[in-house]
Amino acid sequence: MATLRTSADPAYMVTARTLHWITAALVLVIIPAGIAMGLAPQGPAQDFLFHVHRSCGAILIPILLFRVFYRLTHKPAPLPDDIPALQRCAAELVHWLLYILLTIQLFLGWIATSAYRAPILVFWTFELPPIWREDRAFSEQLFVFHRLIGITIALLVCVHIGAALFHHFVRRDRVLYRMLTG
Repeated sequence: MATLRTSADPAYMVTARTLHWITAALVLVIIPAGIAMGLAPQGPAQDFLFHVHRSCGAILIPILLFRVFYRLTHKPAPLPDDIPALQRCAAELVHWLLYILLTIQLFLGWIATSAYRAPILVFWTFELPPIWREDRAFSEQLFVFHRLIGITIALLVCVHIGAALFHHFVRRDRVLYRMLTG
């Protein structure tokens, strides 16, 4: 079993950590709001959930695009040397799947909402323009994929959190601390 390493271990820069935790917070609001709005009866509560879901998604678009750009231009902190190659590959795969699926998901939601002609009013301040012509049948098809990708993202988030907790509580290494405190 690994022991806690020193603070000299590589860590994520403050920009990467900030982008990670903002993304995490938004995703951890978007997913439950998306589930709840699908289960809520029509009315003010459901409208509020739709608004929160769309607003957080709209806010996440530029953050995620910048995060992907930052990730492509800044090498992440390396994992400890004693982590097996298969776990390294799994970690890399989960990270890139999250980046790719979140990007697809955000634009898929915007296109589907545009095709439905529902407004995307961002936290009661400004409205995103529609980016697709009105086509309700197409919108409904896109929302099916939006739901499936949302479920996949939720599962990947659970894997990601589970891996971080595994490193912290089982391996007892500093992998989690690299994203918490640097």
